[in-house]
Amino acid sequence: MPLTVGEKLGPYEIIAPIGAGGMGEVYRARDSRLNRDVAIKVSAERFAERFEREARAVAALNHPNICSLYDVGPNYLVMELIEGPTLADRIKEGVIGLEEALGIAYQISEAFEAAHEKGITHRDLKPGNIKIKPGGMVKVLDFGLAKMGGAPMAKGEDSPTISMAATQAGVILGTAAYMSPEQAAGKPVDKRADIWSFGVVFFEMLTGRPLFDSETLSHTLADVLRAPIDFDKLPKETPKKIHDLLRRCLDRDIKNRLRDIGEARIVISRVSKEPEATKLAPAPSRLGKLPWAVAGVLGLALIVVGALSWRATRPGEPKPAEAMRTILLTSYPGTERSPTFSPDGRQVAFVWNGEKRDNYDIYVKLVDGGDPLRLTHDPADDTAPAWSPDGRFIAFVRDGSKSSWYPLWVAWNERLPTR
Repeated sequence: MPLTVGEKLGPYEIIAPIGAGGMGEVYRARDSRLNRDVAIKVSAERFAERFEREARAVAALNHPNICSLYDVGPNYLVMELIEGPTLADRIKEGVIGLEEALGIAYQISEAFEAAHEKGITHRDLKPGNIKIKPGGMVKVLDFGLAKMGGAPMAKGEDSPTISMAATQAGVILGTAAYMSPEQAAGKPVDKRADIWSFGVVFFEMLTGRPLFDSETLSHTLADVLRAPIDFDKLPKETPKKIHDLLRRCLDRDIKNRLRDIGEARIVISRVSKEPEATKLAPAPSRLGKLPWAVAGVLGLALIVVGALSWRATRPGEPKPAEAMRTILLTSYPGTERSPTFSPDGRQVAFVWNGEKRDNYDIYVKLVDGGDPLRLTHDPADDTAPAWSPDGRFIAFVRDGSKSSWYPLWVAWNERLPTR
């Protein structure tokens, strides 16, 4: 019988219903002892054994991406209250972007890695069993179908195809779309069943649509067992490494399927850290190697034509009188030092102590002629000019201890003639 607002279960006072499922109802409640809100999951009588299993499974786990268990009552579990939408709600809002999907998938893989290390197989991973807190943290819920221990579950034990009559059809239909082929067939399962479900959920996050979406339970199970998976439905910006990961997770041959969810975590982590330009999978070419062969022939032809043109038009060797050209920096008394050309070769910066000054300043002038322009006016010595790659600034050393920058383009526009 559903609980009413204000009703008490031990020290817990029911505040509001949260939801209901095939195995019972979930309520928001207040813990009067610790003065905090909690989630209370009340079991339907026929699922008492599953509640006990969930309590054992969650109690064995302590991970930030797995919902925490606080207390156990005669027919209820007291759990961490998690605010925020389920992943199913988030997917209904629209397609999840690549970066967000990678972040969610990474946290799910971390949760399942912790569970699998404890010998726990969830066996019911789906978007409705994943909550996303306002800050983006993911929490995996509902270990009611969890299998404890590393050995595969015996054939038919707690299989949805066996327990269908005792469960709401809508709940089983929703679960069937995410179960592994061996689970749908009632065969023994191990942690690789969770890896399949992880792949299905990840695929749905990237595409915004369920991978298996038939009208009836029978058709859904048939699709899980045999329907081809169209990986071309993945967005074009999906990285190749994620394509390959999903193919491994969604391999119906359990011997070829990804064997450890930790491997998925590693792949997702590496892809997340890659620059955007290197993440994208290359678009497949329908023409195979032909475009590359054509490009190679054209490239070789251009090289040959260019070489012949250069031989026909190259200037003769410079005469001795033309090999050297003197650039007069100044025509005033003083010492010029450290000349350095601008990146475009049109200007030269240098150090000079002329214009009746005792200290050195930075000057710049056009290579083609004209008077030099003094850039610095400090009593200290400014030496060692160096151009920025774009030619807009000159770095120099003042008193041998500090570096400064001068915006050359201001002086050029205002004082120097262009040639």
